[in-house]
Amino acid sequence: MTDPARILVVDDDHEIRSLLARYLSTQGFRVSVAADKRSCENCIVDVSPDLIVLDVMLPDGSGLDLCRDLQQKRPRLPVILLTALKEDVDRIIGLELGADDYLGKPFNPRELVARIKAVLRRGAPPAMAGQEGTIYEFARFRAVPDLRSVAREDGSHVDLTGAEFDLLLVFLERPGRLLSRDTLLDLTQGRDRDPLDRSIDVLMSRLRKKLSDEYDGPLFKTVRNGGYQLTVPVRTAMTVQ
Repeated sequence: MTDPARILVVDDDHEIRSLLARYLSTQGFRVSVAADKRSCENCIVDVSPDLIVLDVMLPDGSGLDLCRDLQQKRPRLPVILLTALKEDVDRIIGLELGADDYLGKPFNPRELVARIKAVLRRGAPPAMAGQEGTIYEFARFRAVPDLRSVAREDGSHVDLTGAEFDLLLVFLERPGRLLSRDTLLDLTQGRDRDPLDRSIDVLMSRLRKKLSDEYDGPLFKTVRNGGYQLTVPVRTAMTVQ
C-alpha cells in the first residue's frame, strides 16, 4: 500500500485551517498547516508535502509571490490556490505563475478534495515495468506519458507542471484536431467550464512559452471562437518500460 498523500494547507484564517485539516484527514490525507509565508516555507522543508493548498492573501507576503518562488525552486510541487470569489485577476496571475488549479472562496470542502485528487493523479507513478507504453515524437520533442516527461532532441528535459503535461497530452493523442476550450477543460480537469474560466488560455500560454524556443514555427494554432489545434505532425512508437 502507498502512503497517504501529505497536504499542506496555508491560510491565515485559523477557522479555515482547522476545518480543512479535520476534513482532509477524514478523507485519508496527512495534513500539515501553516498560517503565513514563512511557516509555509519551513513546512515545505520539514514535511515535504505532495501538494499545497495556498491562500493568495497571507499576513507576511503574497501567496502569488510564494507560488512564483515554488515554480522556480520546486516546479513539480503542485499548488491549488484559494482566492476570494471575485478576484479573477489573482486566479489568472496564479495560473500564469505555475499554479495547477484554483478555487474561489467560499467553497465546498468536497470540491477541494476532488480538485486535490485530480491534481495528484497528474503526478501518479509511471506504469509498471514490463508494460508497453506509447512515445510521442513531435517537432523537436519526445513525450513519454508513462514517465510524464518531455525531452528535447539533445535529451535535455522540458520542465512541465502536471497541468501543462496533461494539456499537451490531449493534443498529442488527437493530432490535427481542433479542440474547443470546453473540450480541453473537460479532458484535462474533468469539469464544466465557467464562462469566465480562463485557465485553459493561461495553460496554453505557459505551454507555448516552454516549447516555442525549440521550434521555428508555431506549434499551436488559435482559432477564434473555435479553440486550439496542434499544427505539427505527431509520430508514435511503443516502448517496454
